[in-house]
Amino acid sequence: MAKKVVVVGGGFAGINVAKKLKSSEFEVTIIDKSNHHLFQPLLYQVATAALSPGDIAIPIRALFTKRKNIKVVLGEVVSVDKEKQTVSLTDGNEISFDYLVLAPGAQYNYFGNDDWKKHAPGLKSLSNALEIRERILLSLEKAETISDLEKRKPYLTYVVIGAGPTGVEMAGSIAEIAKRNMMRDYRNFHRNETTIYLVEAAGNVLNGFPDKLSDKALDTLNKMGVQVILNSPVQKITENGVHLKNHFIETPNVMWAAGVSASPLLKTLGDEQDRMGRLIVNKDLSIPSNKNIFVLGDAAHVKDKKDKPLPGLAPVALQEGRFIGKLISKDSESRARPEFHYVDKGTMATIGRAKAVADIRGFKVNGFLAWLMWGFIHIFFLIGFRNRFRVFAEWIWHYVTFKRGVRLISHDKDE
Repeated sequence: MAKKVVVVGGGFAGINVAKKLKSSEFEVTIIDKSNHHLFQPLLYQVATAALSPGDIAIPIRALFTKRKNIKVVLGEVVSVDKEKQTVSLTDGNEISFDYLVLAPGAQYNYFGNDDWKKHAPGLKSLSNALEIRERILLSLEKAETISDLEKRKPYLTYVVIGAGPTGVEMAGSIAEIAKRNMMRDYRNFHRNETTIYLVEAAGNVLNGFPDKLSDKALDTLNKMGVQVILNSPVQKITENGVHLKNHFIETPNVMWAAGVSASPLLKTLGDEQDRMGRLIVNKDLSIPSNKNIFVLGDAAHVKDKKDKPLPGLAPVALQEGRFIGKLISKDSESRARPEFHYVDKGTMATIGRAKAVADIRGFKVNGFLAWLMWGFIHIFFLIGFRNRFRVFAEWIWHYVTFKRGVRLISHDKDE
């Protein structure tokens, strides 16, 4: 009888587990609350009208059309019963397993201020990206109708909270929109009226990058017209703007990229969690209380060679997924399990057109070369030839023409 493997989450980790389990001796079920695999590193480009949603997403079912032993379920897992070896979904259904792989991703952490979410959306899903895109476009349309300089100023002001890779990429991309790309289509205001703030509670941008690259990113942002405010934790966010300790920024355009917390699903396992809610796992990525339940990606607390937790990045999740898929396919009672070792191939972040920073195994690069490296690596990680071709074509078009093509406001005014 085929062993049942349940994979919760259709991200990099979950998809790569399933790809390794193509043998018919395993009955694999992938459960995700979305029907698509999403390339999250490029979400900000959907939010800033550089790419379409379909360029960075692909239906999970389409990935496994020829894999008859892999089933896809659209649903959300709310609890795990370790004794019965079942997962429960929001619709009341239960699915049994022999092996369980939990890779549910993470959610933005508003540090106990959940009411801020409606005023400062994060960037974890296509719906988040489209909401931010429409906020940006609607604010430009509103500014176009206001003749008074001071009254239209809030609609031409943008605040990104959190100066990690997502925040830096968002701020740089908005600066390109505000200072160059879209301004030619508006008649009532000048591009110099726009103001972009990047707010960070810590003392530098791209925390975790080498100081040299962090300083270079800060310098590049300043040259692009982004006003970076460091050592300034947010006090309050309202519909009118952002309250800092000694500063109020009036704007309806606020984006959150300040921190994440693990999925609440992990609490149902009852194992030890870190302060971010990630489960502290064994060296084979299984949980201490059950060797056949694995936790991957943003949900797992795994330490590297320097005894530091691995970051929640796509390469980490991808390598973990491949490792667990291979482990399950070869698992047996008589065989000692291998330990997971992450191979760090470097970190990088783009700041804007032909502007990026990269640290590739100690080799530090910035500027145009880093941007080219960033582009090719991200295209390589995209799933499907169609998506790779379309993203490459869109980037070439944008680089040559400075135009962003996906500037659509699809929601009705009442919505």
